Amino acid sequence: MAAQPLSRMLRRLLRSSARSCSSGAPVTQPRLGESARAASEELSRRRQFLREHAAPFSAFLTDSFGRQHSYLRISLTEKCNLRCQYCMPEEGVPLTPKANLLTTEEILTLARLFVKEGIDKIRLTGGEPLIRPDVVDIVAQLQRLEGLRTIGVTTNGINLTRLLPQLQKAGLSAINISLDTLVPAKFEFIVRRKGFHKVMEGIHKAIELGYNPVKVNCVVMRGLNEDELLDFAALTEGLPLDVRFIEYMPFDGNKWNFKKMVSYKEMLDTIRQQWPELEKLPEEESSTAKAFKIPGFQGQISFITSMSEHFCGTCNRLRITADGNLKVCLFGNSEVSLRDHLRAGASEQELLRIIGAAVGRKKRQHAELFLMFHDSPPANPSISSWDPLHVQGLRPRMSFSSQMVTLWKGCRVPQALLLAQQQLGSGCFQRHYTSRADSDANSKCLSPGSWAPAAPSGPQLTSEQLTHVDSEGRAAMVDVGRKPDTERAAVASAVVLLGPVAFKLVQRNQLKKGDALVVAQLAGIQAAKVTSQLIPLCHHVALSHVQVQLELDSTRHAVRIQASCRARGPTGVEMEALTSAAVAALSLYDMCKAVSRDIVLEEIKLISKTGGQRGDFHRA
Repeated sequence: MAAQPLSRMLRRLLRSSARSCSSGAPVTQPRLGESARAASEELSRRRQFLREHAAPFSAFLTDSFGRQHSYLRISLTEKCNLRCQYCMPEEGVPLTPKANLLTTEEILTLARLFVKEGIDKIRLTGGEPLIRPDVVDIVAQLQRLEGLRTIGVTTNGINLTRLLPQLQKAGLSAINISLDTLVPAKFEFIVRRKGFHKVMEGIHKAIELGYNPVKVNCVVMRGLNEDELLDFAALTEGLPLDVRFIEYMPFDGNKWNFKKMVSYKEMLDTIRQQWPELEKLPEEESSTAKAFKIPGFQGQISFITSMSEHFCGTCNRLRITADGNLKVCLFGNSEVSLRDHLRAGASEQELLRIIGAAVGRKKRQHAELFLMFHDSPPANPSISSWDPLHVQGLRPRMSFSSQMVTLWKGCRVPQALLLAQQQLGSGCFQRHYTSRADSDANSKCLSPGSWAPAAPSGPQLTSEQLTHVDSEGRAAMVDVGRKPDTERAAVASAVVLLGPVAFKLVQRNQLKKGDALVVAQLAGIQAAKVTSQLIPLCHHVALSHVQVQLELDSTRHAVRIQASCRARGPTGVEMEALTSAAVAALSLYDMCKAVSRDIVLEEIKLISKTGGQRGDFHRA
């Protein structure tokens, strides 16, 4: 530590003209007319001098395993304006009294101390950091700390468009934006709030202001959004994004279930099937992400493998909670209150001894979590444990493709969405829902003509040719191991007769349980993906597309459901389509049964089936 004063003296003498010193004293500004190139070269020379004459890294921030902690995360608030299902319970979490939270001055005092000891990157987190009123001022004050190279923020993006120009001017240099789905209705289900379009506009604002890359954090959960991996990866083709897929991790209140976790290798395999030329990028020192790039794409994708392949051995992160506790491991239970010592009048040296003792006790890895994961059974991609919990306030949405083209290219809320909302508000009864609207005919909303029966075609099986029985007439699963892979598609339908009272509530979206049509749509999608878990003799099929459409029929007080499934494989997908339509109908019944028990489910049937050796089928 003897060399530390010399190092600090050199930093003060050679500090960058772009910053003030840690005490807030002014620094010499560049001479009028000095070129940007000359200033850049001068800054580069100063940084090189500091690297060559740097003092040994602080002993207080080095643990017993030699890990040097240069990255500090500071939580600015416990509050959040969303209620993400993987993060906290719907009712929120008990909040610490305001008097027990760190004040702005206490945050800056601790930040100044840590930076003086070698922290060169600070990330502001929450809760949601951008709901703190003085967040811009905090960034501006941090910018003045000598030696701090990076100031980042992790945000849900709701307030980003409004605040980012001020934050950038104050000195914000890195942005992570949380976004777990590209489907607006699913967004509202996951976060239990509105705001999809605000997040999209925030991402575009960051790109517009020159942040590169803009990091997009996506927590991947089986049965909920793992089917969007390819959609997220495709965004990096024309945008400077680093889409970071994060393994689902347990936190208090998020009802973590091992079966919901999609491992890094499984995600990587899914993406490589679409882009086999995917390239691995060199890993940066102490990086938590495994980065990849699709050749020709502007951005990249990354994987945060906290569960399957932990990165504890190179961890360089420390955390300060909103109430002033120092955490040396995100998953550790041990904390030490820097707030209490600060308010008791502890000197800088006393605080450093407390920090050093905590860092010195840091474990080699988050052992309990690691053992819990590796002692669990291997993940089964066919298992889904997604639970539709209290889906309140889900709103209708327009088609995925048209919405995304408008949002990503034009950075504007789609006019079509506003028109749709006006129509819904005026009582228009035709509300259409689709899981993913492609540009082909399958993406179109249902119309009366789409329900017209067609004549059956293709060879018909006799009773002697039934395939799900063995030679003795017992139920058996068909062996499809030698059958060739072909393109398969199937369409099934169902009708739910609600009656006038329930129909009116569904039409106006006034059910107390929430939006029945959106819940039914999501239930149908989920059911298609887990059909093999529900029907004993069905094979598991890796579906490439599921589409569930719903149409209100005011003449019959009914909802018509049509489910379409596609896959490439050795077996058909008619059971997936039928299961999807049936479960969507059952979900409508469940949403409306408190209003009326006189609900009838009927006409659950296969409309068409294509692909396979036995020919196509179209219902008359």
